[in-house]
Amino acid sequence: MIPKRYKRGGRLGEKGQALVEFVFVLPIFLVLVLAIVDFGMGFHAWISVTNGAREGARVGTVQGSAAEIETKVRDATSTLNQSKLTVTTTNAQGSSGEAVTVKVDYQYDLITPLASVLSLVGGGMGSTLNLSSQTEMRIE
Repeated sequence: MIPKRYKRGGRLGEKGQALVEFVFVLPIFLVLVLAIVDFGMGFHAWISVTNGAREGARVGTVQGSAAEIETKVRDATSTLNQSKLTVTTTNAQGSSGEAVTVKVDYQYDLITPLASVLSLVGGGMGSTLNLSSQTEMRIE
């Protein structure tokens, strides 16, 4: 006769082991996946801010006004939250040979609780990242 414990195919007392291990690993896995998504979205915001400053400076090189420069920057960064975007223009419609400077600042809010997780480990960072790009081009 085969003992009862061998008929089940496993050992007695290990019935919920996989569930317990899953519960321990799931929060770490979710934070890791969301942090990767957050990094991608932050990287997209940084590229948009850099591209917006470049596009605005290009408009300024052909004697564009400060309003036209800001409109071009906001068009180039249309995927971002426009209320958190600041555009600063220096020497718009200056004389030929001078430089126009366009600075774009953006506050990116993290979607993951990465800041609070890092504060537990000992590192510190806020839940908002300040992204900034400045481009200077010579007026034609």
